Amino acid sequence: MTRRGRVGRPGPPGPGRGGPDMMKQVQEMQQRMLDEQQALGEETAEISVGGGAVKVVMNGHQKLQSITIDKDLLTPAESEMLSELIVAAVNQAVEQTQRIAGKRMQAITGGMNLPGLGF
Repeated sequence: MTRRGRVGRPGPPGPGRGGPDMMKQVQEMQQRMLDEQQALGEETAEISVGGGAVKVVMNGHQKLQSITIDKDLLTPAESEMLSELIVAAVNQAVEQTQRIAGKRMQAITGGMNLPGLGF
């Protein structure tokens, strides 16, 4: 059994076929995403661990801004605990900034899972 298709040009774009309106929407979404990415650089996550012994500040681009360490931890006897607290604080800051970025991007994409965004 053979199937014959329509020969010639397809008709005008209809629902689900794209067209100028869809391109405009995609461009607007791209611009909003760029704007949000820039705004993320101004967001910060401030994390405190060990009862405030170690504090880190990270921006939304996951760049470490500062680390504050209680001076009582700056002894050779406390060096292992200090290392563990720094790792814990930085990891928590990364997780928090990822959640912030994810929420911002989901607001733009309407929950669509777009490849390459990682949210």
